[in-house]
Amino acid sequence: MTKSCDQRVAIVTGGGQGLGAAHVRRLAAAGASVVVNDLGVALDGGLDPERPAVQLVEEIRAAGGQAVLSGHDVSKWDEAGELVQLAVESFGRLDVLVNNAGVLRDRSLVKMSEAEFDAVIAVHLKGTAATMHHAGAYWRDRAEHEKLDARIINTTSVAGLFGNVGQMNYAAAKAGIVGATLVAALELGKYGVTANCISPGAATRMTASIPGRDANAMAEDDSFSPRWPAAVVEWLASGLSRGVTGRVFMTSGRRLGIAEGWSHGPSSQPVEAAEDLDATLRMLLAQARPNSDMRGAAW
Repeated sequence: MTKSCDQRVAIVTGGGQGLGAAHVRRLAAAGASVVVNDLGVALDGGLDPERPAVQLVEEIRAAGGQAVLSGHDVSKWDEAGELVQLAVESFGRLDVLVNNAGVLRDRSLVKMSEAEFDAVIAVHLKGTAATMHHAGAYWRDRAEHEKLDARIINTTSVAGLFGNVGQMNYAAAKAGIVGATLVAALELGKYGVTANCISPGAATRMTASIPGRDANAMAEDDSFSPRWPAAVVEWLASGLSRGVTGRVFMTSGRRLGIAEGWSHGPSSQPVEAAEDLDATLRMLLAQARPNSDMRGAAW
């Protein structure tokens, strides 16, 4: 029986544990050869003595799959290029890029430090941009002599789509990832590359670190299992999703849906005088759909 990702080569950043590990296992079970990219660090940046990515690569190989380990730092432009090159050198090609790596430095807007802002933007947003840049250049060159069916699968969040208190840096990075993904979809489509996002809901060490979350209850709740987002990643990585691009898929064990992005709402002829402008904008606001919060309620 042919598997959905047979003969495909995938990179998964932040693939050592949590969502990334679920993606790796799902893609490997679907027949893909996987580059497991992970720095081997905890959320605070310190080294993780358990080295979960090493164990995961060994697990995949023991099950008969193909996997290699990458310790490249995707927030560094050149190392992101070396990661893409590792996939090509190890397996002869690259077909799928899954950007999952991330860190948290949650803080209220007025208390956040520059270092806390920079750390989150570097890993989430710059890391996604850097890997897309190098993978996109590789696919552009390959498209000159073969027909491609390649994939970019990026990770956004409800915080980036709808906002969340205490996560300005994270929300900005995740919103930026959606914008970058849309540009990639527009620019790389002519080379046979699609670009989409997932907005996953799952219990991981990252969500466990968020104040107010009951980490144990979430971990025991199957609706927060990483297997649900991983299933969508497999579909997006496979030929089944051919032609689907520029979309954001909201996925958890509680809900599967499509996030609707910015669209042109109510409008009018331009108005300049202050009183007329106030009346016109109030009218348009009354006609426009309200913003949604992370749970879909208006705010």
